[in-house]
Amino acid sequence: MSETLLLKNVRVVSEDSAERPTVDVLIENGCYKSIGQGLEAPDGARVIDGAGRLLMPAMFDAHVHFREPGGESKEDIASGSEAAINGGVTGVVMMPNTTPSIDSGAVVKMVLDKAAAVSRIPIYTSGCVTKGREGKELASIDAMRNLGVTMLTDDGDSTGDPAVLYRAMQYACEFGMFFASHCEVPELAGPRALNDGPMAYRLGIKGSPACAEEIIIDRDIRLAHAAGAHIHIQHVSTKLGMETIAWWKERGDVKVTAEVSPHHLMFIDEDIGDYDTHYKMNPPLRTREDNEALLEGLKSGVFDLLATDHAPHTPFEKAQDFSVAPNGITGLETALVSMFDRFVSRGELGWDVMVKRYSAEPRRMMGLAPVPVEGGGAAEFLLFDEGGETTFSADFMKSKASNTPFLDKTLKGRIDLVVRDGVVLLER
Repeated sequence: MSETLLLKNVRVVSEDSAERPTVDVLIENGCYKSIGQGLEAPDGARVIDGAGRLLMPAMFDAHVHFREPGGESKEDIASGSEAAINGGVTGVVMMPNTTPSIDSGAVVKMVLDKAAAVSRIPIYTSGCVTKGREGKELASIDAMRNLGVTMLTDDGDSTGDPAVLYRAMQYACEFGMFFASHCEVPELAGPRALNDGPMAYRLGIKGSPACAEEIIIDRDIRLAHAAGAHIHIQHVSTKLGMETIAWWKERGDVKVTAEVSPHHLMFIDEDIGDYDTHYKMNPPLRTREDNEALLEGLKSGVFDLLATDHAPHTPFEKAQDFSVAPNGITGLETALVSMFDRFVSRGELGWDVMVKRYSAEPRRMMGLAPVPVEGGGAAEFLLFDEGGETTFSADFMKSKASNTPFLDKTLKGRIDLVVRDGVVLLER
């Protein structure tokens, strides 16, 4: 149930300003009742001394894989949603590359009904562009739209036939739907194990060139331009790919949004070392030059949002030979803390940018209202301790999977409290 809470001496983070004023915040009936100095606790209120900790809107992740239906040994909606809460995230969008694929109203309903039964946070799902993600025949787009689906994607595979994608865009954009594109030319990408470069040669593994991604980035934006559709480019990993998106945005005659994932900002192909599959993902890790360019793109707004591409796998799968182990890294539980540790704490990124890119803009893209800390608004927030630490041990993780380079690592920063509509979801 919703509690009456009085948070004392917290520093409020906003997407609109780098300033973080210290205030007291009173929450009643799931909403921000008062924000100011020296607030008194009403009868029955619970008082929490913020002690200079940061109060910010809860995060929202627009790209996660919860594997249900069909892959529940890796993750399911229940465990995935708890992992989200553990990382300060109170809303997610599932990708449709499940078994069966989320390509019809029947499967969408099954997923949403399960989410309503087991999840403490809102779960949204995308739907496939084509049946079975095979790139041939359009999925049951109208039936999915009637159940609230707005994002269409064959995530995990580029929609191979551009004529099919173009036809889908012409059809679905009339209903306010948009398209999210996993960009790659399969014939060029090859096994997709790691970036085509010195590290691939050293390890004796066929590399995936950056142009395999960049070609489809440009192709799909051009298709959206022709069809008058909104295109969202997923998990961009290369500098030139980002520059292509920036060029189209500057033209101003096509609606294009884009995301970058934390791992493509932090890690490079050389981190793979001695065939460490925790660093194997798709798109693969690129170069330091790419990392630096992508971070600038996040700050400048070329990338509208940060998204984890949370991709859980079993330990057995990731323990296989590097060339055959599945691609993917978990991210829901590590994203906010790792971004603080690597960038915010070093002055390379502001908290205002983090809130804008990982809370407000993902919600806006999905047609949802942001959740700023302001009087009268819904209390959906997290409390972050910059002086704390987080160790990502197996006991700490709520996900079924632990395929992350941060496993058993201690990073700066800690999420102490997560609240939605005045209900405490997590407290440390």
